[in-house]
Amino acid sequence: MTDRTDTDPAARLLAGPSGLGTSALRIPGMPGFPGIPGMSGPPARDLLLPVPYAERDWGDGSYPPLYCPQTVRIDEELGAEVNRRLVAWAGKTGIYADQLGSFGETGFGRLAMLAHPDCDDPDLLLVAAQMNAAWWAADDYYADETSLGATPTELPPRLALVMSAMDPPPDAGHYTSQLEEAVRQDPVLVALRSATSHLARHATQAQVMRACQTTFQMYVSWDAYAAWRYLSTPPPVWRYLAARQHDSFYTSMILIDVIGAYELPAGLFAERRVHRALMQAGTASVLVNDLHSAAKEAADELPDSNVVLLIAAEEDCSLREATERTVALHNDFVRAFQASQQELAALPSPELHRFLRGAQGWMAGCLEWHGSSSRYGPKADYDSGSGAGTGAGK
Repeated sequence: MTDRTDTDPAARLLAGPSGLGTSALRIPGMPGFPGIPGMSGPPARDLLLPVPYAERDWGDGSYPPLYCPQTVRIDEELGAEVNRRLVAWAGKTGIYADQLGSFGETGFGRLAMLAHPDCDDPDLLLVAAQMNAAWWAADDYYADETSLGATPTELPPRLALVMSAMDPPPDAGHYTSQLEEAVRQDPVLVALRSATSHLARHATQAQVMRACQTTFQMYVSWDAYAAWRYLSTPPPVWRYLAARQHDSFYTSMILIDVIGAYELPAGLFAERRVHRALMQAGTASVLVNDLHSAAKEAADELPDSNVVLLIAAEEDCSLREATERTVALHNDFVRAFQASQQELAALPSPELHRFLRGAQGWMAGCLEWHGSSSRYGPKADYDSGSGAGTGAGK
C-alpha cells in the first residue's frame, strides 16, 4: 500500500521532516527531540507558546495605540555587548567610517537582542545585527542619502553588484578580478559580504540562500522607489503597499531560525499559509517604521514614499488623520497574523510554532526599538534614516 504522505503534499507537511539529516531540525526539550549542544535561553516549552498581544502606546503617546505582541525580553547588558561587537565590525568594513559614534547610538545590537528573544548567544545575535546594519547601509548609501553618494539613477546597477557580493557568480577570469576589486572598494559591499559570511558560519546552505534570495526580492521594490523619486511621481497608496509588502521586515524575519539555532524546513517556509503569515508580520513591522519616519520625511524637500504622507496627499487629510489610518492598517495586519498563527497551530511542527513565535518577538522588539533608537528620536542627527524603503527600514 502506498503511504499517503508519498502523494499528498499537505500530508507530507503534517508529517514533518524525515530522512537523512533531519535530526538537526529538532527543537530541544520536546519529547523525542534531542537537545542542541550549547543551546540556551528560555525553556523549550516557552518557545512554542504564542506571545500575548496588547494595545501599546508609541511615539509621544497622543496617537491611537498599536496592537502588537508584548516585548518578550529586554537585556540591556546583552544588547550593549552585541552593539560593541557590531561597532568594531563596522569599523573594519568601513561603513559609516566618519560616524561610528552615531552609528553605535543607533543600537542595531539592541534591536537584535529585542527581536530575537530566544537567543542569548552574542555571536548569533551579531549575525542579525550585522545583516540588518548592512541592509540599512545599502539603503543609506545607495537609495537615500545624497551626502553619502546616493542617487536614484545609480541604484539599480549598484544593487546588481550587491547580489554578486552576497552570492558570487562563477569565475569569469580577469572580469571576476575586476568585480572583486569593485567589491573591495565599496564599504557597503564589504559589509554585506562579511555579514553573509558570518551568517554562513551559523546557517545551513538553504538558510543562506533563503537570505540572499529574499534580499534580492527586496531590491525590486527599491528600484521602484528610485524611479518614483527621480520622476517626482509619488505612487498611489495601493501601489506603494504592493511594493512595501515585498520590501518589509519580512527580510529580517527570515533569520529567526538561524539566530535560534534550528531550521524551519524549506517545505514549511514555502507553504503558502506560512508565507502569508510572515508577510503579514513583516508588513506590520515596516508600517511601524513608516509611522516613526513620517515627521522627518515630511520635512524633506523631496519626500520619499511613506504610507502616512501618501495617505495624507491621496485622501486630502491631515497628517494626524493619515497617521491614525496607518495605525488602523497596522493593527489589521497584526490581527491577520494572529488569525494565521491560530490556523497554523493545527500543523504538528515545533519548528513552525517556534518560528511564528519568533515573528511575534520580532514585531514586539521592532516596536520597542523604534521608540528608543537615536535613528528616530531627537538624536537622529547623522546622515541616515530619511530614506524610503528597505526591509531594513528607514
